[in-house]
Amino acid sequence: MKRNAVLPLDAPGRNGSAPLNPVEVETIHLFVQLSRALGQPPSVAEIYGLLFISPHPLPQDEFIDRLNLSKGSASQGLRYLLDLGAARTVYVAGDRRVHYEAVAELRNLAGRFLRQQVFHYFEDSGERLDRIAGAAGKLSGPERDHALARVKMLKSWSKNARRVLPLLLALLGSRNGK
Repeated sequence: MKRNAVLPLDAPGRNGSAPLNPVEVETIHLFVQLSRALGQPPSVAEIYGLLFISPHPLPQDEFIDRLNLSKGSASQGLRYLLDLGAARTVYVAGDRRVHYEAVAELRNLAGRFLRQQVFHYFEDSGERLDRIAGAAGKLSGPERDHALARVKMLKSWSKNARRVLPLLLALLGSRNGK
């Protein structure tokens, strides 16, 4: 079967788990669409979408089955969500498996995403921009002028991002990874 988060609504998962209901399907699609805009893998969005809409914590084997994911893809996606703070482990009495639930506090998610996925790129861009400027300076004529103007623009973007992102993170209340 082709890997796809949306199994037919009446089809049970590979191991007989409950099929996805229409609300789960649409919620998963919503998060997949958002993940595309953010450049994230669809499997991460599928896992988060199912955890988000689920009324109870889910063990990994259940969302592997219900979403038709490979163990590796599920493990990698889950690790990403845990690192981002978008999912957390939950104890379920009487079940030895580890269960997970979505963390739905947008402020924390946005702050962590900005810090982990955006902020560090701008922090590390100075040296690279200097190397690009050095290489652009070795070009000749209009090509050099154009490249140097673009490097100047990139440096301005980087400077502005380094100024604005900490303020945005502070507004989101997510200082120091919290």
